[in-house]
Amino acid sequence: MERWPWPSGGAWLLVAARALLQLLRSDLRLGRPLLAALALLAALDWLCQRLLPPPAALVVLAAAGWIALSRLARPPRLPVATRAVLITGCDTGFGKETAKKLDAMGFTVLATVLDLDSPGALELRACCSPRLKLLELDLTKPEDISRVLEFTKAHTTGTGLWGLVNNAGLNSVVADVELSPVTTFRNCMEVNFFGALELTKGLLPLLRHSRGRIVTIGSPAGDMPYPCLAAYGASKAAVALLMDTFGCELLPWGIKVSIIQPGCFKTESVTNVNLWEKRKQLLLANLPGELLQAYGEDYIEHLHGQFLHSLRMAVPDLSPVVDAIIDALLAAQPRRRYYPGRGLMLMYFIHHYLPESLRRRFLQNFFISHRLPRALRSGQPGPAPA
Repeated sequence: MERWPWPSGGAWLLVAARALLQLLRSDLRLGRPLLAALALLAALDWLCQRLLPPPAALVVLAAAGWIALSRLARPPRLPVATRAVLITGCDTGFGKETAKKLDAMGFTVLATVLDLDSPGALELRACCSPRLKLLELDLTKPEDISRVLEFTKAHTTGTGLWGLVNNAGLNSVVADVELSPVTTFRNCMEVNFFGALELTKGLLPLLRHSRGRIVTIGSPAGDMPYPCLAAYGASKAAVALLMDTFGCELLPWGIKVSIIQPGCFKTESVTNVNLWEKRKQLLLANLPGELLQAYGEDYIEHLHGQFLHSLRMAVPDLSPVVDAIIDALLAAQPRRRYYPGRGLMLMYFIHHYLPESLRRRFLQNFFISHRLPRALRSGQPGPAPA
């Protein structure tokens, strides 16, 4: 078959000039993602020269380049101006770092904390501008929520409320469902679901007026069955569905709703080993004797050790999550879902496309790999292992 001649050097110069113009028009940052995309495009160009006729090759390269640029280019953002944002859970972690970043950008920040004298609250007072206001808020207390709602309405009359960041969350147990007290499920739902629901509903009149944004911190544990995180995962699945419903219902009002699904990051609440040790001891102390006999104390110790071992992979740099929150607040067309963190796309690919047995094995190897309960081990009294 006769091969079509590949475009001459002058033609390629024209193509390169147009690509450079598109690159300059795009808000791209020189970094690993851009360099990797350029390397892949170069490899694709090499393959196209050998496998395709020039018209088809040009179409493939143009499509690949457009997709790469559109994925890497930061979408246009709205100006900060005098926008006000309320963020929950600013004592530590994502909430604290987001409050600091938004304050530095010029936002009016209303930051809620559990304790106005906590180290995180003191840090925010010391390093942020007078625009940042600290509010005490326990999402399990209706009187706290009412007070925050009244304060927000009174202090955003001039600027309006542009955004709500539902960041506050709770996870108090890492154990099998049978070993987890029902109260832990209720506590997680009170903070992660009902607290976020009540606060969001209370602020909707302000957000409808500004046609603003609702950003909620979810978790991959709400999308896939992480071992020993049923209480936390169930509450995060509930709040994610709630926010998806809000996203549909509030669209006519111009309110855009986004959910951030972060990977494992090294926040103070996650990596506080002493706190997790106390929670483990509390679980053991309150476990019914029959369950302790069936599972064994060493089973729970093994889960605890596996959980702490998995935290070694936690990423110390919280900026990917902070950047995702800022993009959800300011992008002209924010995404419905953000997935900041290492390996998340691989995890979701495995969860959606591989067989159930492989999905389960992956989560166990990645997070917690169970051992047999005492009653199922060879030589122990009890039912025979399956």
